[in-house]
Amino acid sequence: MKTLNFKNGDKMPAIGLGTWKSEPEKVTYAVKHALKNGYHHIDCAAVYQNEKDVGKALKEVFTEGKVKREEVWITSKLWNNAHKKEDVIPALKQTLSDLQLDYLDLYLIHWPVAFKPEVKGAPENDDEFLSLEEVPIIETWEAMLEAKKQGLVKHVGVSNFSIKKLKDLMQKTDDNPEMNQIELHPYLQQKEMLEFCKDNNIHLTAYSPLGSGDRSDDMKADNEPSLLENDTIKNIAEKHNASPGQILIKWAENRGTAVIPKSTNEGRIEENLKSAEIQLDEDDLKQIASLDRHFRYVTGEFFVTEGNSYENIYDE
Repeated sequence: MKTLNFKNGDKMPAIGLGTWKSEPEKVTYAVKHALKNGYHHIDCAAVYQNEKDVGKALKEVFTEGKVKREEVWITSKLWNNAHKKEDVIPALKQTLSDLQLDYLDLYLIHWPVAFKPEVKGAPENDDEFLSLEEVPIIETWEAMLEAKKQGLVKHVGVSNFSIKKLKDLMQKTDDNPEMNQIELHPYLQQKEMLEFCKDNNIHLTAYSPLGSGDRSDDMKADNEPSLLENDTIKNIAEKHNASPGQILIKWAENRGTAVIPKSTNEGRIEENLKSAEIQLDEDDLKQIASLDRHFRYVTGEFFVTEGNSYENIYDE
């Protein structure tokens, strides 16, 4: 499997286990099964509301001793209600407590959006937002860097940031984000972002690589296209005696990004990791390149209320 290499020599396995939408009682088993079957990368977030259950799995596996803490790359994310400088490290320490860890390998600002501290999920009205004037991203970012200085995290980055937002942040700091985790798949290939991040030594992680078909209905568009049912993907999968999901994961790894497919199914967890063994040829890649339609499964519309300043999360 490919790895993403950081300036200090740390290596992040390209294929990880995503935990968004994983039910608490199922995610513990999924993480244990993944770690015992070759995974060395687990992606988490406070807002997923299952970090305590992930932590149970991590403690059990590490206590057994067959997999060591330092062999596993663990990412988590700062939720939008903890963007004030005084709230960042307490939020991080809560995540560390829930995950039963002393440090994270990577900590990300989950969205370029700020909420009032009492808002646990998505805001229901304008009054629950904090504007970027009230809590500038640079304030949050400097607190993230302080967490790194304190040894609570090894690497820091962002998630769901546009090129415009990355440029704005980079103009205000000497310590650029080391990662941007964004939606990436053949329907949303984001070639300009890929080139920008490559030129600026920022790694990318692809979320929703399979199209996130298990999202709640209120997050889905009418008649949205299915990646797993796409004829081109299915034909390439048949050619390689693989599943459509494996082709989508391999495509992401092949681009030099990390990729975090979520599953709580034993067989699917193992199958996803075996995607690394597939070799896509030039014709495969050319066919997949033709599928780009700039379609987002995660629109960010759940942050849009009538008067807030986040009408256009992705600056498009």
